[in-house]
Amino acid sequence: MNFIIYIVAYPLLWLLSKLPFPVFYLVSDCLFVLVFHVIRYRRKTVQENLRMTLPHLSDAERQTIERRFYHYMCDMFLEMVKTLTISKEEMSKRYVFTNIEMLQELEKTNKSIILFCAHYASWEWIIILGKYINYKGFGIYKKIQNPYFDKLIHQIRSRFNAELIDTSHTIKAVLGNESKGIKGVYVFVSDQSPMVEDANFWMNFMNMEVPVHTGGEALAKKLDMHAVYLKVERVGRGYYQSTFVSLAEETKQVPNYEITARFIREVEKQIYQAPEYYFWTHKRWKHRGKNPKK
Repeated sequence: MNFIIYIVAYPLLWLLSKLPFPVFYLVSDCLFVLVFHVIRYRRKTVQENLRMTLPHLSDAERQTIERRFYHYMCDMFLEMVKTLTISKEEMSKRYVFTNIEMLQELEKTNKSIILFCAHYASWEWIIILGKYINYKGFGIYKKIQNPYFDKLIHQIRSRFNAELIDTSHTIKAVLGNESKGIKGVYVFVSDQSPMVEDANFWMNFMNMEVPVHTGGEALAKKLDMHAVYLKVERVGRGYYQSTFVSLAEETKQVPNYEITARFIREVEKQIYQAPEYYFWTHKRWKHRGKNPKK
């Protein structure tokens, strides 16, 4: 069944990726109507998340953010599909790094880099980073159950000098690279919620105490890597600019969990500035108030 779904879906996705951008976004507008009004995909979850995190806004203001988010979510999903066939030149025009020289300078220290990212704006088009760096790019991701679509995700995200590492193999892969002298930029999308039993650090995120992932920080400190946040902003439909923000260079000297806290605070600032570009369909705050140490 997995293979049948794949062979039916793949040609449609490939054809969709070949559409010119004006037509492409017209399809996204139609998809929005289906997802928002007909399917009503996770709308209760989105509404609850917005009520909890943005209580200072009126119902009307949160409804506006909700609609804008779903419009953007459809764009983002199709932009991921577009990655199947988009050229390196086209993506470079649409996804711009404002201070790439910062990362290039860090490469000269011969220390690997943990790049902390959030489910904010486009995290799929980060793959174009491989065009500008000498290090190998590695994306940490969760394996998809359908093996054919998992292979497709590998194909999409590995186009520009990047390689995917399954979350279950992260430590082994990173330690293996370091032992071989292979320096890399490791992309961690680290703003989602870990299981309570796996959490070792809790902090306030959008005024609610929740568990947060600390694996990226742990590796950075253990292996003396640089810690950097990638601040992504949407500047137009299909256009983004990204800025590297240092979280720590001498990571071993930073108190435990401070790097993670700095990352979460950067994410918070972006959400408050333009909340419609955060990925609200995830139940990010489902463990709020469940800290077993309290």
